[in-house]
Amino acid sequence: MKRRNIPKALLLLLCLSLLVRMLLAAWLELGNDEVYYYQYALYPSLSYFDHPPMVGWLIRVFTINLLLKGEWAVRLVALFCGTLNTWLIYLLGKKVHNAWAGFLAALLYTASFYAFIISGTFILPDAPQSSFWLLGMLAFLHSLGASEINKDARRWILMAGLFTGLGMLSKYTAVFLWLGAATYVLLYNRKWLLKKELYFSLMISFVVFLPVLIWNYRNGWVSFGFHGERVDVTHSGLHLDYFFREVGGQVFYNNPVNVVVGAMAMFTLVKGQWFMPRAKGRIVLLFSLPLIFIFPLISLGRETLPHWSGPGYHGVILIAASWLAARFPEYLPRSIKFSIAFMAIVILAGMGQIKGGWFIKPSAGDGYYRGKKDFSLDLYGWSQVAGKVIPIMDSLESRGIMQKGSSLVSFRWFPAAHLDYYVAFPSHRYVIACGPLHRIHHYYWINSFRGGLRPGEDAWYLVSGRDYRKPEEVCPGCWEEIFPVDTLPITRGGDTVNFFFLYGMKCIKDCESLLSLESH
Repeated sequence: MKRRNIPKALLLLLCLSLLVRMLLAAWLELGNDEVYYYQYALYPSLSYFDHPPMVGWLIRVFTINLLLKGEWAVRLVALFCGTLNTWLIYLLGKKVHNAWAGFLAALLYTASFYAFIISGTFILPDAPQSSFWLLGMLAFLHSLGASEINKDARRWILMAGLFTGLGMLSKYTAVFLWLGAATYVLLYNRKWLLKKELYFSLMISFVVFLPVLIWNYRNGWVSFGFHGERVDVTHSGLHLDYFFREVGGQVFYNNPVNVVVGAMAMFTLVKGQWFMPRAKGRIVLLFSLPLIFIFPLISLGRETLPHWSGPGYHGVILIAASWLAARFPEYLPRSIKFSIAFMAIVILAGMGQIKGGWFIKPSAGDGYYRGKKDFSLDLYGWSQVAGKVIPIMDSLESRGIMQKGSSLVSFRWFPAAHLDYYVAFPSHRYVIACGPLHRIHHYYWINSFRGGLRPGEDAWYLVSGRDYRKPEEVCPGCWEEIFPVDTLPITRGGDTVNFFFLYGMKCIKDCESLLSLESH
């Protein structure tokens, strides 16, 4: 590829990537987390139980104050961030090596399941976090990686504080940017310790993050306590199964080809063969390795999720792209072709399973509880069940069997959020989640906003056979009567893949516990 064609090739890549992700965003129903974060947008707050507020704020902005409807609209934030991030990784590659390395980085980024789908298509906190992470890296490279601490470097360090603070306002793990920057300053560039701009930058991050601190202060530091418990390994034994699942998940999410090439490139650096400026290489490594290695260590004692380490692999992509650019200065490396091919196969297979059930088939032996082993059903069947259950609820309410406008109750934040988005919201109802705080998460606050359930009110209980819980276990002893209404099959490709069960719950006796944090 001729150098002058790189901008055109990058523009083509950005357009094709956006087109594919737009089709996926419009075609796929929302996942468990996505419908839950839509609740953030419904109830704007300084912060939330699970995460900082950025994802909820941005959903509200990009949907024009929730005026735009549909899965594609909810995911507009991710679509924008995914496109922006591809351009930013190009700029970073150009900064640490050259334009060719930047373009190779953009290709590797596009071939990453984490970058393309998790943070580039699905609406998760990872979408804005990845954007601010890349912007923060760029600002730190311009400042800490500068040959001298001049006026330009001082301006960039202030921007780094802003971007890192916004990253922390998206997801707590963005604090690892400051960890990497501080480590680099202490080990390689202590002159920055004498510059007031470094401390002003830290202060900017603190001020930007202040809404989260205020919310937690007002709510007993509940969010920090929840996340601290998730990574606390002091009261657990050794779990090698968690460890291998975490490591395997990281490799898959970030594309095995990308990971292998990145590992080879980093090994080359460790041997002292610097194919990129030494200062910038060290900075990128310090922004990558801590986040990548911390969660496998935690997973030895606690369950983790592989995408938590996702931003750390942005640096791996940069190092891999620089290494490949140095080895193949004129031609597209075969490894990148393999990487893109792997990603295309994964997307095709995933869509085939979600929409057609190509690989995981329903087991008739599971009876009404079929579909438990089919993870793809998290993204399938919700519109179908809504189309079946809403007329039934309306009919029973119009006949006086249930009170008109009765809320739905659920026992956990998922499936509560799915029921909220696909069933309750279109039928002008509410969902109330019943259970301890660690199960219902931010629904404790949502329950309060919605007023809970008043004594004497009826409620609907809709539950999937994949995740069945008896209706009697939802607020035990609270109901005068519970009766089954209907069993609703969900079909895909001619097969019944799941069943939903609808119950009527008459006359709640006392629901004060639903609105009491102490009871949770």
